[in-house]
Amino acid sequence: MAERDLEGKPWDLWGTYLPERQWGTVREDYSADGDAWRSFPHDHARSRAYRWGEDGLLGLCDRQCRLCFSLALWNGVDPILKERPFGVANGEGNHGEDLKDYFFHLANTPTHSFVRGLYKYPQQRFPYEQLLVENRARGREQAEFELVETGIFAEGRYFDVFVEVAKAAPDDLAIRVRAINRGPDPAPLHLLPTLWLRNTWSWGYPDEHEMPMGLEGDVLVAQPGGDLGRYDLHCRESGPWWFTDNETNQQRLFGQPNGRPFQKDGFHRHLIEGEAGAINPAQRGTKAARWLQRTLEPGEEWGVALRLRGPNALAAEPFGPAFEALFAAREREWQQFFDSQVPGLPEEERRIHTAAAAGLLWSKKYYGWSVLRWLSGDPTAPPPPAQRWQSPNRQWQRLHAQDVISMPDGWEYPYFCQWDLMFHAVAFASFDPATAKHQCTLLRSPHYTAPNAQTPAYEWALSDPNPPIGAWAAMRIFQIDRKNREEADLGFLRAALRKLILEYGWWANRNDRSGDNVFEGGFLGLDNIAVFDRRFPLADGSRIEQCDGTAWMASLSLNLLTISVELSREEPDYAELCERFVYDFVQLALTLNTPGNRGYVNWDQEDGFYYDVIKRPDGSTEFLRTRSVSGLIPLLAVASFDVDTVKRLPVLEVTRSLAWFLRERTSHGWLVENLGRWRNNRLLFSLVPEERLLRICRRLFDEEEFLSPYGIRALSKVYGEHPYTFTQGHESQTLAYSPADSPVAMFGGNSNWRGPVWMPINFLLIEALQKYGHYYDDTLLVEFPTRSGQWYTLWEVSLLLEQRLVNLFRRGPDGARPFQGPEPLFRDDPHWRDLLLFHEYFHGDNGSGLGASHQTGWTAMVAKMVQQLNRYPEPQARPAPPP
Repeated sequence: MAERDLEGKPWDLWGTYLPERQWGTVREDYSADGDAWRSFPHDHARSRAYRWGEDGLLGLCDRQCRLCFSLALWNGVDPILKERPFGVANGEGNHGEDLKDYFFHLANTPTHSFVRGLYKYPQQRFPYEQLLVENRARGREQAEFELVETGIFAEGRYFDVFVEVAKAAPDDLAIRVRAINRGPDPAPLHLLPTLWLRNTWSWGYPDEHEMPMGLEGDVLVAQPGGDLGRYDLHCRESGPWWFTDNETNQQRLFGQPNGRPFQKDGFHRHLIEGEAGAINPAQRGTKAARWLQRTLEPGEEWGVALRLRGPNALAAEPFGPAFEALFAAREREWQQFFDSQVPGLPEEERRIHTAAAAGLLWSKKYYGWSVLRWLSGDPTAPPPPAQRWQSPNRQWQRLHAQDVISMPDGWEYPYFCQWDLMFHAVAFASFDPATAKHQCTLLRSPHYTAPNAQTPAYEWALSDPNPPIGAWAAMRIFQIDRKNREEADLGFLRAALRKLILEYGWWANRNDRSGDNVFEGGFLGLDNIAVFDRRFPLADGSRIEQCDGTAWMASLSLNLLTISVELSREEPDYAELCERFVYDFVQLALTLNTPGNRGYVNWDQEDGFYYDVIKRPDGSTEFLRTRSVSGLIPLLAVASFDVDTVKRLPVLEVTRSLAWFLRERTSHGWLVENLGRWRNNRLLFSLVPEERLLRICRRLFDEEEFLSPYGIRALSKVYGEHPYTFTQGHESQTLAYSPADSPVAMFGGNSNWRGPVWMPINFLLIEALQKYGHYYDDTLLVEFPTRSGQWYTLWEVSLLLEQRLVNLFRRGPDGARPFQGPEPLFRDDPHWRDLLLFHEYFHGDNGSGLGASHQTGWTAMVAKMVQQLNRYPEPQARPAPPP
């Protein structure tokens, strides 16, 4: 890592950057109706060249995705050569798109110097049709039909296929494939280690040329272009090399003659369909594989060794004793590195921590897309449909991506998502701060941002506003990194602030539509959280004023203030910025909390909770009384400052510094009481006054409302027995507590904020509680759980919440890990029970993993919790405080 970060040695040149899915993405969609799933379905993936990227199974590529390596498998009965994981598309699943294969990310390092992945490959015919039929037939109220339910893994009739990589140098990769027959009978297996070039030459640009691979003796030679130079692939095991071209099979897909004799699906057609002319007998092409075949006895392990070497690789023998010694050394370094991050972890905690880190590192994937070229079309391709120029994404012609980005999930969400990425970046900070800083600021680079400084959301809707947590992420990365270095990286913080201030201006000018500091926000990342779709006005013109919209903006102001305060320690000029953010935060706090002509904007004094408000065209308003995490977002806007900082920056003492502001408002008393409060020699900035904080906490820690055995639910459980219905004009909608998958199709229907536990919001709430705890210390106690008679400080409650969240992955007394659900195979089988997946969200009652199964980006925040719990003793309950 030091050589990568300080000496410019490209140890990150190669990595597990190959996504698991490229088909069904917006960037590969060239249809008139914008239906990406139908435009490029799974059935096309084996036969159609991708325009913007590649995909594969536990694969590798360079950071420009020019040269790719992955496995292809065949068990002798499958109808399709297994080259990529399978899942149902958005319209095929009862809760949207969903992966229907089992693979696991077991090990990885920040430089990808040691990598291990595992795929569970069935020995029987893969039930593609059964998975499609069963999932299409199920309603939204039913669970998804999973591969394990077909019985295909019964009696262990599958292969464990491990892919391992150890780097000897930045461009010298030792690769080991191990296949183990877990079944009771002999079983055949075909392995095709495959190397191919991403197709950059078919689109008509003069700077890209086709350079087919060929053989020198028994060594496969590739010239991928760019600045990579020559690469050689060695294979220790004997077998023929097969060649084809990474070109579209026009005849199969579109009934048109093929312009080239060999196509992308050549290996499938040759091996499975017996088509002799499908591979190139001249042994040249842009896609090549070694064909290896063996019948494995029960329990037998088959090992295959490969070596991929670039121009700067060592000249030593590719295999032999040094090959195995390299793997042993790199694996030992991987273990020692993560042991050093959190010394002394028990075995179970260590398993969770390293698996979360591995999944997070595997989430770094290549993402390529030029929106202008996508809109305009390529010189050799038909012009895209004219409708494309009417899509919202047309405003993003400056977006030109060619980067390795931490994706939410390499199969279900194989693209960047702005607010997800901020959580990923903070998760990286504990063990790879350089990557954390890069990922945190990447989307605010000039080739991503719009001319008005908006940051793109995600490729399905680049203009959607996401929760503005970039300042929070930058500050947390700075703070985490500072603990591990001699000097604080103020340069990073300054650079981040410059970009964030530009975006801050966009937020202030774009989303305060009414001009009264009430921010509607739009999407704001919580999908179906509300009874109505909050992105759009209702049919009668009514709009929803979101309590979380204004709260997110206040939180952004406060995080920018915290950054400015930090920078002002060394550079007093930043004090002027502090004044701006103090003023903005105070104004937003007043907007959200003080009475106006129509009462409190979002605070319901009767219920003791923040609610969205519906604002009708005639000016009348009404609360949408649904207790959800959107009403908890005001808790996130909190910070406190010590005496020395306030002396250095008097503007922080708002009752004095903003006296002119106060004289013009009738809310002076409220402001003095709630924003000018000292305790334990700290000055508090909080969007939520103490009395309201305590009222919210009573609901937050109530197991009949928000508190589940595994964290904070996204919606109060009270709506299970008492659903909420609201009618406005001719529109009527009902919201009910739904602890599992989404009951509605809003936002594609594959995410659900109406009851499950979400790791990112839990993490933000935990950090907020710790900030309150730092200010109040033991002068403020809360009951946890509500009505339990057990009282704790807010800091102690934060640790108890972390325990509940980590328990999602711990093995319980019955041997089960809650995230695995009720499946006996996952609980009892020694080859499954310790394999961890980090899902998108979790069942609000039993903790089962739901949504995307490899969403290790933000769910990897659990590693930070494991680290913190290891440092602090378990909290002990206190007696009730005096009235």
